[in-house]
Amino acid sequence: MEVQPVDKEDVAREKGIYRVTVVGSAVNFLLLLLKFFAGIVGHSAAMLADAVHSLSDFVTDIIVIVFVRISSKPEDEGHDYGHGKYETLATAIIGIVLLFVGFGIFWNGASSIYHFLHGGSLQEPGMLALAAALVSIAFKEALYRYTVFKGKSLDSQAVVANAWHHRSDALSSIGTAAGIGGAILLGDRWRVLDPIAAVVVSLFIMKVAVQLLVPCVDELLEKSLPADVEDEIRQIILSCPGVSSPHHLRTRRIGNHYAIEVHVRMDGAITLEEAHRTATAIENTLRARFGKGTHVHLYRIMGEGFLISDFRF
Repeated sequence: MEVQPVDKEDVAREKGIYRVTVVGSAVNFLLLLLKFFAGIVGHSAAMLADAVHSLSDFVTDIIVIVFVRISSKPEDEGHDYGHGKYETLATAIIGIVLLFVGFGIFWNGASSIYHFLHGGSLQEPGMLALAAALVSIAFKEALYRYTVFKGKSLDSQAVVANAWHHRSDALSSIGTAAGIGGAILLGDRWRVLDPIAAVVVSLFIMKVAVQLLVPCVDELLEKSLPADVEDEIRQIILSCPGVSSPHHLRTRRIGNHYAIEVHVRMDGAITLEEAHRTATAIENTLRARFGKGTHVHLYRIMGEGFLISDFRF
């Protein structure tokens, strides 16, 4: 198979993804240092858990950088459909990391609550920990909005997934701030608010993780595109003159692109050149609707299932 040339738009997309990810990495690195310092000096278990969450953000930024470089490579002899699923794999890894981080925060908070309910004492968190939580909320929410905007404009599910990781960190910091603030203002009997807040936030984190993982699993298991998308594909095909009876439609996602295979009927009296022009028109229409990276494999059928030609784009 002939190696495809590098597309300038793909190069620009890759650079855009790197740019937004590097910004997130820099912010995450500074915040995790602040949170670890504030959690240790401020004696806050919730802040230390929040710091671990920020550390996971930083790690997933690195994952996005590595996998997006791979996924942006053009088709080659070993990858006829390109490398798009590497980005899906990156999204899945982010979801898995989120799930484990959420469970870790849950376990840590639940252990502290159990210890407190059985007569144990908890240290009062300091104001430094509260200040760090408030700073984290502001920065992570701003980073979420910036990253999700860029992810949608770049059509990158991995960047959008990473944006939700930023949002989950902001939610974590809100819970942390509430717990730390309550423990400071309400006295010794309410120090348990610190780990309670961590447990509540961990549930939200795990929910986001599952929401990210489900579509990734669907794609990796070759699940078909939604029924409304397949119906639209059929309507597009039928809108082209000289084409009828689209059937045996098979669809799937490959990263951010669609793959479409379909059988259609054409007039058996037309020439192969005319059939090719019609197939090209269908391919161009599908790509105009679903993106230029759409893979189209069109089979031309005459009579009762007699295959006379096929076109792959």
